[in-house]
Amino acid sequence: MADTSIDPAIETEGAPPSDTTSPEPHVRWITRRRLAKWDRPRGPHDWRWFVGTTGRILIATGLLMFGFVAYQLWGTGLETARAQRALTTEFDALLEVTPEPAPPPVTAPPEPEPEPDDGIDDAEPAPEPEPEPEPEPEPEPQVPEPVVLRGAPVARIEMPTIGVEEIVVSGVAPNDLQKGPGHFPSTPLPGQLGNSSIAGHRTTYGQPFRDVDRLEPGDEIIMTTVQGTFVYRVTGTQIVSPQDSHVVTTTDPDVAELTLVSCHPVLSAAQRIIISADLDLDQSTPLPATVTSDPDDEVLDELPTEDLDAAPEPEPAPEAEPVPDAAPTPEPEPSPEPVDETVDETVDETGDDETVDEVTVADVDDELDDAFGRGWFHDQDAFGQIGLWGAALALISILAYGLSRVTRRDLVGFTLGVAPFAVAAFFFFQNVNRLLPPGL
Repeated sequence: MADTSIDPAIETEGAPPSDTTSPEPHVRWITRRRLAKWDRPRGPHDWRWFVGTTGRILIATGLLMFGFVAYQLWGTGLETARAQRALTTEFDALLEVTPEPAPPPVTAPPEPEPEPDDGIDDAEPAPEPEPEPEPEPEPEPQVPEPVVLRGAPVARIEMPTIGVEEIVVSGVAPNDLQKGPGHFPSTPLPGQLGNSSIAGHRTTYGQPFRDVDRLEPGDEIIMTTVQGTFVYRVTGTQIVSPQDSHVVTTTDPDVAELTLVSCHPVLSAAQRIIISADLDLDQSTPLPATVTSDPDDEVLDELPTEDLDAAPEPEPAPEAEPVPDAAPTPEPEPSPEPVDETVDETVDETGDDETVDEVTVADVDDELDDAFGRGWFHDQDAFGQIGLWGAALALISILAYGLSRVTRRDLVGFTLGVAPFAVAAFFFFQNVNRLLPPGL
């Protein structure tokens, strides 16, 4: 009998038997195994190849966009958390080496003078002993006003109502706010007279100010600096436009205020949310006095004026006695009369004040622009880094694909390429983020 078995290499895959009524019981069907993609012949580059390639590119682009969103929400928080740990260590060390503010001196009551004895009238009074000179009191240690560099820690901010505790750095540039809340350098430090202003993110980089809209009047904002601990009480919240820079300037130099600034609403930089607070003097360290770099240099409240009535008159030069039979001595030149250096009190102070205000507002405008005002593609230096890390991503992808092709297993290339791809993608997204507005 002739062999009627079917050759699996000839029969097409999944084809039904040609004769289902064959009487031979030993006939069996073998299904052809699917070829691995590495053994498949390349198809023609027609419209189907074009559509498939376009689809793969769109899928890869979508995955990268999802990765960038993940970096924005969680990756930036990892950077800020690492920076905050280093800043906390640095700030705690700074508090340990800074002397505590001296308590106010206690003045002892004066001793009563002894009454004279009326029984002794004719006796000469005994000479009173000369009082010994009192030793000069040692100067009390004063905490000088700290001088900090941009990006260095200046304070610790605590908002118990919303569970925030962050280290505040000096500066409000994008690089500064990536570390945490930033203090406007043109405003006073927390605890000093004037309006101390601090900016922070609500969406990315740890989003320290995300819930500041939940603060209500009376809530505490605790600021700790090297000059002490200062407790502020929230007085109100307002929404302003990005151009309203007056909210962070000092309007009353005799009142210690605090202003928190952030973007509004969340995920947008269209407006600004402003939290205002006043210092609670009963719960805070006494207000620090400004200390100059030279302890002998006095701090003057106004320009010094010279009192000509109280000034000592210049002594006249002694006249030379005539010497007989000698050459005449030249008469000394008269001493120059004192020059009237009295400051003219009729100077227009309004003009001076306006000049100061204009400089202050201009400085604040520049700082606000650094914090949230920059637009798209403001950091042109990021393009080079984006190209570098983009090339690294492409190279890692090609090497992983080649490794899978050599081993004929996709899992091998994926396993060995996912870690370096994730690292390169992190730095790629980091530099792409430099092109976005800081408020996003």
